[in-house]
Amino acid sequence: MSMPEPTGRSTFTGYEKFLIAILTILQFTVILDFMVLSPLGAILMPALTITPQQFGWVVSAYAFSAGASGLLAAGFADRFDRKRMLLVFYAGFLGGTVLCGIAPDYYTLLGARIVTGIFGGVISSICFAIVTDIFAMQMRGRVMGFLQMAFASSQVLGIPVGLYAANKLGWHSPFLLIVALGLPVGFIIVTYMRPVDSHLHLRIDRHPLHHLLTTVSNPRYLRGFAATTLLATGGFMLMPFGSAFGTGNLGLSVDDLPTLYMVTGITAMVAGPIAGKLSDSLGKYRVFVAGSALGMVLVLFYTNLDKSPLWLVMLITAALFAAITARIVGASSLMSGVPAPQDRGAFMGVSSAFQQISGGIASAVAGAIVIKTPAGILERYDILGFVVVAAMAVTIIMMFAIHRMVAEPGIKG
Repeated sequence: MSMPEPTGRSTFTGYEKFLIAILTILQFTVILDFMVLSPLGAILMPALTITPQQFGWVVSAYAFSAGASGLLAAGFADRFDRKRMLLVFYAGFLGGTVLCGIAPDYYTLLGARIVTGIFGGVISSICFAIVTDIFAMQMRGRVMGFLQMAFASSQVLGIPVGLYAANKLGWHSPFLLIVALGLPVGFIIVTYMRPVDSHLHLRIDRHPLHHLLTTVSNPRYLRGFAATTLLATGGFMLMPFGSAFGTGNLGLSVDDLPTLYMVTGITAMVAGPIAGKLSDSLGKYRVFVAGSALGMVLVLFYTNLDKSPLWLVMLITAALFAAITARIVGASSLMSGVPAPQDRGAFMGVSSAFQQISGGIASAVAGAIVIKTPAGILERYDILGFVVVAAMAVTIIMMFAIHRMVAEPGIKG
């Protein structure tokens, strides 16, 4: 039986609370699989006797295959029950993660990352489509706030546990631990999650390719794609170089980094639900603008820092992560109102694909801007900060057009 989209409520039912929890845990496993690979580099490269360039391909293989599969799957995304779609892609993701956990050499691992990206890259878009189908607009901010906790939780809980397991049991073990966590999640979804198929009654019977083409050519949707593409720019530009900037420019030691990551992760975990609640009560665009404005100030301050004590760096990065969290929660919940019900899966799939691809491009551009000196100093990081702030300013203008398109019940202005 399909779940009708509720209206006029502000409290969650017991089933809705269950759904938020299981989708958050599922997202945690998918995000952890992506995030845990980069910190494993120091262990994995000597173990497989590969170069940094080869390791870079292992990391980027996931993002590019995820982006490609997101586009290819978008045409089919609204033709099936979303629960079944979720299970199929989650099973493929777990299968790819198993291959990572048993890979004996570089080329097997590279192929396994491609398989994992093909399936894992579509899961977030399916989850967001489910949220949009099940929850009314005035409740989506809080839901997106909880889903955002999956990102922070992977940083606070997942990465330290994964690195500990890798040090004790070998680099394969974090992937096998993710599978061990994911299998019960899949079983719970099979057993307790209800079908999500109300969109099937609204769908116009179209060829998948035609559905994809009409989605990517819809002027209303193009505004959303443009905004989400630029939205991902800031994080992908700054974050890959955060540890190098901290140790090379700010005077932090490598031993300080776990504490720094944990503090910022906990801050993001707390900020997610708060930002979600404010989005539903004050307005999603207002929360997005507030987070963006604070983030712009902090990015400029942070990227121009010199040698600094750990407490100051923690304070600035924690505030920056809170601002970024508010920005993402406001934007994603506002963006959920853009597609028509029969196009939600396709819209979310294309949007996710664009984010993956633009993130890869942003990382490459950032790598071309910054320079690391033989002494370990990261130069032109301040220029990167100005580029990120400019992108954030343009996104505020672009999201205003989305805000004007999307009606927020109970919110004025």
